[in-house]
Amino acid sequence: MKSSRVLTAQIKLVAAIVVWGGSFIATKLAVGEVSPVVVVWSRFLIGLIILGWFAWRHGELAIPTWKDGLEFAFLGFMGITLHQWLQSSGLVTSEAATTAWIVSTTPVFMAVLGWLFLKEHLGFAGTIGIVLASLGVLLVVSKGSLAGMFSGGFGRPGDILILISAPNWAVFSVMSRPALQKHSAIKVTFYILLFGWLFTSLQFLAGQHWHEFSQLTSTGWIAIVFLGVLCSALSYIFYNDGLQSLPASQVGAFLYLEPLVATLVAAVVLSEQIVLATLAGGALILLGVWQVSRVPRRLSG
Repeated sequence: MKSSRVLTAQIKLVAAIVVWGGSFIATKLAVGEVSPVVVVWSRFLIGLIILGWFAWRHGELAIPTWKDGLEFAFLGFMGITLHQWLQSSGLVTSEAATTAWIVSTTPVFMAVLGWLFLKEHLGFAGTIGIVLASLGVLLVVSKGSLAGMFSGGFGRPGDILILISAPNWAVFSVMSRPALQKHSAIKVTFYILLFGWLFTSLQFLAGQHWHEFSQLTSTGWIAIVFLGVLCSALSYIFYNDGLQSLPASQVGAFLYLEPLVATLVAAVVLSEQIVLATLAGGALILLGVWQVSRVPRRLSG
């Protein structure tokens, strides 16, 4: 029974990561027509409606205690409001494939955070992995022109926002585990999305962004619906199911699939060029992340 539960969690993780791989392309299409705030607000409104129905069907709409509410609010701000703003704003100038490769360094940041704050062992092998992943990121964002990047800045402006989103997601993933040990994945996901959407609504209303909906074409609407139904509702449930059933290090390993999917889809849908430097940098990132993930997480001292 336990092995069956683990297998189910792994299948759900694969499905979530593959869909999220496509989310970079959908977001890139959507922010080409409206502001990032409108994209984030709309996709999570759709996600909330679907998740609310799931939560109601499973009897998970009970109002949380004030302590749980504060925890959900913090996670909602980190994992929805801030994280999605960083990624959608970054995608205005950053390429979808580049964004996905940078985000794939999240397990490296999870390891670094564990070393800094939890005194988890990193060692020589982990350090080498971080160096390899860092070199890979430089290759990806520069497309092989390292000298040009250092003389003209770090890639495109959006690359910096995307790079910030990687440790932010690492913090969110680690901080989500206590809540997932106490509550179901559906309940945690619903309240995280609810609070995240409410925080985003403040920005949406303050900027009077509702006027932008008239700018959306059919392509833009399809992208937002895809983001709302598959990326914001079902994939978040599947991802939290994985966090609930598997160690965080194993969940992080599934993120390896995301940039591969994004690179292929971006090449087909957005005609983004796949250059040798991107593949070489991606290989270094995956090798570095794998090296970090295989380091035993024992406490030092």
